[in-house]
Amino acid sequence: MDETMYYDLPDLRLVAAIADSGSLTRAAGRVHLAPSSASHRLTQLEAALGVPLFARHHRGLTPTAAGESLLRHARQVFAQLEQMHADLAPYASGLNSQVTVFANTNAINCFLPEDLGDFLREQPRIRVSLEEQPSPAIIQAVAAGQVEIGVVAAERSLNGLETQPYRRDRLVFVVPAGHPLAGRAAVDFADVLDQPFVCLHAGSAIHTFMMNAAAQLGRSLDVRIQVRSFNAVCRMVAAGVGIGMVPNSSIPVVDALETVKINDPWAPRDLQLCVRARAALSPAAAALFDHLAGKGRLALTAVA
Repeated sequence: MDETMYYDLPDLRLVAAIADSGSLTRAAGRVHLAPSSASHRLTQLEAALGVPLFARHHRGLTPTAAGESLLRHARQVFAQLEQMHADLAPYASGLNSQVTVFANTNAINCFLPEDLGDFLREQPRIRVSLEEQPSPAIIQAVAAGQVEIGVVAAERSLNGLETQPYRRDRLVFVVPAGHPLAGRAAVDFADVLDQPFVCLHAGSAIHTFMMNAAAQLGRSLDVRIQVRSFNAVCRMVAAGVGIGMVPNSSIPVVDALETVKINDPWAPRDLQLCVRARAALSPAAAALFDHLAGKGRLALTAVA
């Protein structure tokens, strides 16, 4: 028995329209179908799935549990289609190419905005797709050829990738003025795990890193609040909400905030550019790689 199920976009759009309007007649109008055609499509789809997608009642239609599940997937399909259109549209206007870059939280928040801004002003016919990922995931994606350029914290194993230094940074603790840790030269990560933390949102690369670092010590973080930027972390810490861990380069000048060095060997976060092979990059990716490498050389020379 062939159990392959086939769906087409009109069916999915009809399901979404019914869920949004609660009425088959109104939904039919939204997707430019006659009510009889819409009813026939819905009946055929439910028969193919072997489950009702909507509960019928005198007020209209409401999704069943199966209908809600299909609706979630349908909306994801619509979002992916819109992204596909957005990605393809620039090519119709003369776009030359697109470069995909994965970078960790530190690079995205502290260094890449200005460096990518300079590059894109110089190369208006190139688009860059930038995604935040933890460094190990970036290394794996670059090594597998899923992404052209990665920006990672220095790692012992880079799977044979070619690298170039990009920036030098360091993770530090930020604490409110007057906090018991304020004034200490340095502390171990393990010694502050009893403190409430202000963290970046779950899913951010640095949040994942902090959770894993605590787990390796057999501990967990007491996350009091999660925010969306390093600046917000620092403002919350200055307000006395908890302590934070951020790159030194991200700390604003705030009187109510003090920094404490982290003793752990992972605290230095020297950033590197990584590619499978510079010579094998597309012309656009090679231009971006060279641009970022040049920015890194200038910044590291200035620090030295």
